[in-house]
Amino acid sequence: MPRVKRGVQKRKRKKNIIKQTKGYKWRRKATFKEAKQAVMKAGSYAFRDRKAKKRVFRREWQGQINKDVRKYGLSYSKFMNLLKKSKIELNRKILAQLSLEYPKIFEEIVGKVKLST
Repeated sequence: MPRVKRGVQKRKRKKNIIKQTKGYKWRRKATFKEAKQAVMKAGSYAFRDRKAKKRVFRREWQGQINKDVRKYGLSYSKFMNLLKKSKIELNRKILAQLSLEYPKIFEEIVGKVKLST
């Protein structure tokens, strides 16, 4: 069986890793060993933070809704409970957008919710 030299594949793999570390500092962008570790760490951070991003946005929407609902004498938790009871199915993102961009519509929703109590 002929001997296989893996120089081409090895160089290609290393070049690909080095290419991914463009913009990194110091040895992390230049040497393969450091670059490989940096890419792996960056990937794990990216995976983790895609999940965290969703939590952060949800928290911001809740804060926005709470701030605007308190003007009408309700707390966030009571408002959300009344929303469910009155079978209005709007998610937090939409409610937060309504409270910012269309306060009259948001006021109507709050009014309907208050009437259902």
